[in-house]
Amino acid sequence: MIELKSAEEIGRMAVTGQFVGELLAELGGVAAVGVNLMDLEHHARRRIKERGAESCYWDYSPSFGRGPFRNVLCLSVNDAVLHGLPHDYVLRDGDLLSIDMALGIDGWVADSALSVIVGTADPADLTLIEATEVALEAAITAAQPGARLGDVSAAIGEVAHSYGYGVNAEFGGHGIGRTMHEAPHVSNNGRARRGMKLDPGLTIAIEPWFCHSTDKIMYDKDGWTIRSADGSRTAHSEHTVAITASGPQVLTRRPTPPDPARKPATGS
Repeated sequence: MIELKSAEEIGRMAVTGQFVGELLAELGGVAAVGVNLMDLEHHARRRIKERGAESCYWDYSPSFGRGPFRNVLCLSVNDAVLHGLPHDYVLRDGDLLSIDMALGIDGWVADSALSVIVGTADPADLTLIEATEVALEAAITAAQPGARLGDVSAAIGEVAHSYGYGVNAEFGGHGIGRTMHEAPHVSNNGRARRGMKLDPGLTIAIEPWFCHSTDKIMYDKDGWTIRSADGSRTAHSEHTVAITASGPQVLTRRPTPPDPARKPATGS
């Protein structure tokens, strides 16, 4: 069943989304060479507790995992792309880290993810991350009231293929609101003008993720971490989006980092 949200309810989701976006940006800044993944996990736990938020991951036991999940972040490194289990690993120069987080505040949920390079960036990794971000923005643009769900999925697939990447459709986006995973499923590939109509009040998490040279995946022995089947690098981007009468509203936008080239104003 799909629950359409009122403007007030979307506003409450936006409060959660703002915090999710701020914390993700913060974690992306904390991630550096020499930082342990568990340091990021505990940093997030502390900030979530301070805000009075609740993790949607803690104690989560889906059919595809070896639950319950006892962390507040998914941290996926290099060839890991989804559901990365935080563990004792120290980030190295050139690592590609994907951070995924879903939180609830006062009963309303938001979900978002980003990928960053730690230290020295390989151009191929930057292009991979760029592709997920471009696909995400294309999908958001396609999520207009009156459009079809297939328009969103097709936008993601078209960007992936334009960059030369395949698309795995086993995991994708989803409805979101009072809980982390609601209907409908939002595939990362599809056909335009097909599928359900996008009505105002629909709230979805859109999350393109790509592997550099395969569309096949494999699971770690931990039962959670999903990797590219050929060991190639991966990237993942995600936003929570509300369909409104005036167009898509991104609820998890991250703060824009300051421009280092811009000089502060000086008094006379």
